[in-house]
Amino acid sequence: MRALFTAILLFAAASVSANTTPDERTRSATTVLKEMSAIPENSIPERLLAEAYAIAVVPDLTKAALVFGGRGGKGVISVRGADGAWSNPNYINVGGGSWGFQAGVQKSDLILVFTSKSGVDGIIKGKFTLGADAAVAAGPVGRNVQASTDENLKAEIYSYSRSKGLFAGVAIDGTVIRIDRKANETVYGDMASPASIFDGRTQTQNQAIIDFRNQLEEGSSRQAKK
Repeated sequence: MRALFTAILLFAAASVSANTTPDERTRSATTVLKEMSAIPENSIPERLLAEAYAIAVVPDLTKAALVFGGRGGKGVISVRGADGAWSNPNYINVGGGSWGFQAGVQKSDLILVFTSKSGVDGIIKGKFTLGADAAVAAGPVGRNVQASTDENLKAEIYSYSRSKGLFAGVAIDGTVIRIDRKANETVYGDMASPASIFDGRTQTQNQAIIDFRNQLEEGSSRQAKK
């Protein structure tokens, strides 16, 4: 019964954000990045952004709960190449369950900052679970926090949630990330693979993707100059 109820909640949470096209999802992710840059004092540390290997953005992650809980959403993830340029994004589905005293429905924006290649490789290979397949921690907040040099901050992935305008670190162990192959095919074509999208073998002139990459470039280059 518990598993069934959790599955129902997961489906309900995911369906809230399922009625968006890949372009709408990409534009929403770009907006989240822009708004993040507008509040540097209460946002992701500059150093962490400047040294990130990959960044995933999930706009409107929806959490629904009544004792059993589920969260679901759709987003994008890009990796930074050896030359410092950001890749075209893969589309992803995100979901997870929880148990405990809880009730209601809540939306928030989720950003995941990957500090190494291993976590991204796990996503490419298939189902990837935060906390089980890679260490994930609630990320530090504040422009002057030197996350990458702090001995106490060694996670492979840092997670942030935004509600009511401010970003804050959030614990999301157990959240599952999968490649949204249907969305990838819609944007890049049937022959595109997650790896080919990341390494530049699959190209696109999609304006929403160009805008998303430009926003990543702008944000990371701004951090690198400081």
